[in-house]
Amino acid sequence: MPPKGKGAAKAKIPDSKPSEPQTVLQRAQQVYEATNPLEAAREQHGLNGLSTVERTAYINSEFVSTGTTDQLGKKAQKELWKQVNEASIPPRKLPKPKPEAWGKDKYGRNIAEYGLEQFHDRSDKILQLATLKLDSKEFRDTRYRASRKLKNGLTGESYVLTDEDIEAEKERRKEMAALMDDLYGEKMGSYSVDPAWDDVVPIPQTEPEGALAAIAYPEDYAESTSYLRAVMAAKEYSPRCLKLTEHIISMNPAHYTVWLYRFAIIQHLDIPLLDELTWLNEVSLDFQKNYQIWHHRQLLTDHYYPTIAGTPDQVKRFASSERDFMMEMLIEDAKNYHVWTYRQYAVRKLGMWDEDELRSISGMINQDVRNNSAWSHRFFIVFSNPAYATEGSHATEHDPAIPAEIVDREVEYAKEKIKLAPQNQSPWNYLKGVLVKGGRKLGSVREYTEQYVDDLGQDTEQVRSSHALDQLVDIYVEAGEKEKADLCLRRLGEKWDRIRLGYWEWKRTTL
Repeated sequence: MPPKGKGAAKAKIPDSKPSEPQTVLQRAQQVYEATNPLEAAREQHGLNGLSTVERTAYINSEFVSTGTTDQLGKKAQKELWKQVNEASIPPRKLPKPKPEAWGKDKYGRNIAEYGLEQFHDRSDKILQLATLKLDSKEFRDTRYRASRKLKNGLTGESYVLTDEDIEAEKERRKEMAALMDDLYGEKMGSYSVDPAWDDVVPIPQTEPEGALAAIAYPEDYAESTSYLRAVMAAKEYSPRCLKLTEHIISMNPAHYTVWLYRFAIIQHLDIPLLDELTWLNEVSLDFQKNYQIWHHRQLLTDHYYPTIAGTPDQVKRFASSERDFMMEMLIEDAKNYHVWTYRQYAVRKLGMWDEDELRSISGMINQDVRNNSAWSHRFFIVFSNPAYATEGSHATEHDPAIPAEIVDREVEYAKEKIKLAPQNQSPWNYLKGVLVKGGRKLGSVREYTEQYVDDLGQDTEQVRSSHALDQLVDIYVEAGEKEKADLCLRRLGEKWDRIRLGYWEWKRTTL
């Protein structure tokens, strides 16, 4: 301890009581001024502007702060400490505070500007976070020892990690994530706080330096896909990876790669078809206009079909359940292109060339006779049926293998639906396609078609269907009656389908 000196002239140290500090910086400034009582005077007047007593006290305090007083002789040290004590110089000199020393919060605000209560709250959170990190480290250490089947050196018992320990760690990490966000604005995603993913080092998306259009992925999506890249690179096919794909698909169902990876997992884990379809059906209803969903469904069917191919009853039950679900989808959107595409695939794969399929489509046409998708599917199942159709026969060419009674039935079916809505193009196209497939002349329906056109070119002209008039053009050309065909085309352009005048005029030049 430095020796106490006796009465002598003291340096003029300000003795006014400072005001109560309001911020962290103000409090630090007061502590600085208390430990550097002559610094303000020196800064204001300079060293030579101080009195002899003040200057001596200042120089002594500077020397004491260097920590080299022990280099002086004993007599010099005694004299030095005598002068220090007489001048009431604080033995410890703190540096002048800098606002940036406390750093900034997540909003970019200097923490030095915090009120004292706010700063104490922040300090408590930092301490809480540090404690949670220590507990989390202890959890990881225990898990490591348990995985290696190590024993406690003191008790001799094996290390064990219980489900309760894991759940407690999950909650702990949620607290840590909330504190990290609150204190530093650092986000901890759902996978970084889940102990089950601790062994995976995520691979983040990297954008080229200076990219003009870097994609701003949502944080949850960016984290999930970084873990996806890691497990795909490691060729991991596990239940947790299956859940990961489910999570990513819920955020981006058009992610083609994650669908392929999910199918690979299903193959490796041999997941039952019905389990996957139950999940897939829900996703399909949520994301109706999505191609990847139906491609995945096709891969599933291709994968599982060999396991049921030898049991016709199982195939039939599966076909029926697929039809039911497709009908559920088509109730939501009767013209969903992806569903209709898959339906053609399912008919071919599962042999759905039966009355059930035909009745199902007939029901849809009855509901909406203008549903061109349903008309197209009916044409497919009637004229591509391998039971009688020629394999590989094009949709627009004659197939002599088609039974006459099938052609007769479909001609009458088309006529019946035309009567319901003569200006509906779908059944007219269907009728023409049936005649071509059956190898029959268009003239075979001349009398029927002419019912929809009266007194063409006269003042009493009536046309109940412009599509009938269009079909009459081909019928008259086939019969060599070009003048009648030209009249039909002129009236289509002049009155009954003027929006396509240019087309009808062009067609006149081809007669």
